[in-house]
Amino acid sequence: MTPLKILHVDDEDDIREVAAFALKLDPRVELRSAASGQAALSVLEEGYAPDVILLDVMMPGVDGPGALRLIRQRSEQAATPVIFMTARAQSGEVDLYRRLGALDVIIKPFDPMSLAAHVRAILAGAPA
Repeated sequence: MTPLKILHVDDEDDIREVAAFALKLDPRVELRSAASGQAALSVLEEGYAPDVILLDVMMPGVDGPGALRLIRQRSEQAATPVIFMTARAQSGEVDLYRRLGALDVIIKPFDPMSLAAHVRAILAGAPA
């Protein structure tokens, strides 16, 4: 079976570590991590072609919405699904993130034991 290629972007080391542990529980996940929006763009420029990008909203420098805009300008990732990850998840904010082009939003703190399944459910269009 083809692995699900995920690029996870978060400026917090501990969040990246927990997410990496959680996502690697699924042996069908191939994971790359980036510590900033700019680092994520560098990973993409190197030719990594993720099936989905998990993108933190609040980061210094290029924040999640800014990174999403830059990602969408790249023809290779213009249609790559992006799922925002944030603790700021009031309904108006979630609606805004979707209007910006995010497929959905995963609320922090997330359940590490079900993170990979949650991402797969979002990609499949199932209610998460």
